[in-house]
Amino acid sequence: MIITETLPSRLEAIPEFIASFLEKIKPFRINDDDIFDIRISLEEALVNAIKHGNRFNAALPVDVSIDIIPARVTIAVKNQGKGFDYAKIPNPTKDDNLQKLSGRGVFLIKSLMDAVEFFDCGRGIKMVKSIKKRGKNDKGRAGQ
Repeated sequence: MIITETLPSRLEAIPEFIASFLEKIKPFRINDDDIFDIRISLEEALVNAIKHGNRFNAALPVDVSIDIIPARVTIAVKNQGKGFDYAKIPNPTKDDNLQKLSGRGVFLIKSLMDAVEFFDCGRGIKMVKSIKKRGKNDKGRAGQ
């Protein structure tokens, strides 16, 4: 299954998009831990694209492409901004950065996903998560 969508650069668009995405992937019976990791990473990538990439410019869209196969979810989020040097992202776990109120999104994404890469001069992020199916008797957030 491939899902492609263009979102406006408005933070208010994120929850509805994520809810729709989670509904569409229910047939894959992805376990709750993987759903959590995917949801948080997708939300962080979208917030970064809108806030830092497009700088809340409503005229600039955010393109999302999600490719789901039974064993893997691949997500690409691309903004229309100037890009950034992803090699220079400060480590949020260093003492100098611990008290900062932002700067943890990419660190979190890299911690939750199995593979993360940036493309198009930092305008895009591609995230991959290997997924495990839930058992037929498992219950939880993803199966509700």
